[in-house]
Formats: sequence, structure tokens, C-alpha cells
Amino acid sequence: MKKQEDADMPGSRRIRTDLALETTERFAEENAEIRGVEVHEEYDEEKDVRTTVVKIVTENGAKSMGRPQGTYITIEAPELSTPDEDYHREISEEISTHLRKLIDLKKEKSVLVVGLGNAAITADALGPQVVDNLLMTRHIIKEYGLRGIKHEKMHRISGIAPGVMAQTGMETAEIVQGIVSETKPDVVVAIDALAARSVRRLSRTIQITDTGIHPGSGVGNHRNGLTEENLQVKVIGIGVPTVVDAATIVHDSMAHLLDALEETEQKEFLDEMIAPNLYSMFVTPKDVDETIKYLSFMISEGLNIAFSQV
Repeated sequence: MKKQEDADMPGSRRIRTDLALETTERFAEENAEIRGVEVHEEYDEEKDVRTTVVKIVTENGAKSMGRPQGTYITIEAPELSTPDEDYHREISEEISTHLRKLIDLKKEKSVLVVGLGNAAITADALGPQVVDNLLMTRHIIKEYGLRGIKHEKMHRISGIAPGVMAQTGMETAEIVQGIVSETKPDVVVAIDALAARSVRRLSRTIQITDTGIHPGSGVGNHRNGLTEENLQVKVIGIGVPTVVDAATIVHDSMAHLLDALEETEQKEFLDEMIAPNLYSMFVTPKDVDETIKYLSFMISEGLNIAFSQV
């Protein structure tokens, strides 16, 4: 699970979010200009899907956002967590479309999918469950060749759910670096659960980025990132926010009252009202078990669709 804090801004009060979209919104709330950041939004009324593309194009933009330069695609769909297979199929196709824009799949590729997180903790099990649902082809092609599966061309898909340090005694990045070194994929796709600063985005938002991902930091455990710099191959990150910290819920519940206070008064009020331990307490919806099942299948289907043709 991954989590970052918004860049320092007046009144931000350690707002925790992995979504680049929420960081841009926070700047907008503070009427602060973000140079070096481009934002483009589209809304599909028929599907009720809003897609926002945030591109960080300069070093100054990266510093302001507190994130690496690159492209961050956010898909917001209110019905993501509902049991609607037709709707889920449409979102899977959306995911596939965006992946094909970030990865050149016109030629055969070897793709390693890494399911980050702890399969024993439901809110953190998105990555492992996505890997469970994936169509793996690398071993079949290696054993029988393309003719054995009646295809002239096909991407070679492999996957791993490396677990967490408490289970393995190893950094996730160490495990993945070893696998990359041995299998030499052309691209790594890392799946992880994220943190949001808004309850309404929990399990209803998908972020896709070409900047990679940092496993473990969702609960304050900052680990080596899975990035192109570290792995020497292109890394795509896909995540869904499944938790929000308790302090954010309190903060948002008092938003109307805070708006009436000056900046210094806001800080003093929050220091008194929000206990420090709330910033390390994370909350997830009560139906997270069922939701993770829907989301993991939806994302895996998006990957299967994207990688099914050359």
C-alpha cells in the first residue's frame, strides 16, 4: 500500500493522498498556481465516468506536487464497487485503452505484473488478487511456442505477488529486481492499494501512472520504489484507494466550520481537536471484502484485454 502527503500548503495539515488529482484539487482550493503541471478532464455522461489526466512536465511541477514527472490518469466511476458485470466490463476496457497509450504494445512484449500488498489483509489485497485473476502466458509460450496456443503473436505475461517484508524478510524491490534480472521483461506493471483524502473516492477511483509505485508507504513504511530508475525497465503503476486516515474524516466533517476561521485559527483548532494518533489510523469501508473482489477482477480483465492482442 502506498501513500504520500500533499506538498506543504496553507491549511493542508498533513493531508494524505496517493492521487495526483487530489493534490491538484488542494492547490485549487488554496487558489495556488501550479506551474509545470497540465490537467485535462473528460466526462462520459452515458457511462458516468470522469477521466482526468495530470501531466507533470517540469522539475518545478514535480517539486510542487511532491511527485515524479510523468502522467497520472485518474478514472472516477461511482458504480465501481457495485456488482454490475456490464459496467465493470466497460471500465476494464477503459483501463485497457489507457494502458495501450502508456505502453507500446504494437510489438510482442514480455510483461511482468507485480501484485503488491498483503493478501492476508483485505484492504491491502488488491495486488495479489489481481495477479490471481491474470491470464499468464509466458510459461506456455516458453514450453510450447506460439503454435502450441494457436497464435502467431502474443505478449508474454508473467506475474508475482511478493508479499510484504514482515512475511519475507526482504524488501519488495529486492525481490522484484531479482526477478527482472532473471526474466528480463520489457515492462513491469505494479498493482497496489492506495490512500485517498476523500471518502467518496474510496473504491471508486483508479489511478494509472507511468512513474512506477512505492510499496509499503501506505501505512508509513517507506520502501524502495518500483521505478524505471531502480529496475531499468519501464514501470506502470495501477492503484485504487481503499483506505483514508481517520484525521482526514474528522477534518472533512468540520470543513464548514474551518472555512469560517483564519489560517492561524484553523491550525490551532485542528491541533486541539485532532489527536496525533489519528494521523496513523486508517479506515476502510465495511464491505471491502466484496469490493476488492470486484475491483481485482475488473483490473485483471483490463490487463487481459490490453495484452490479448499484438
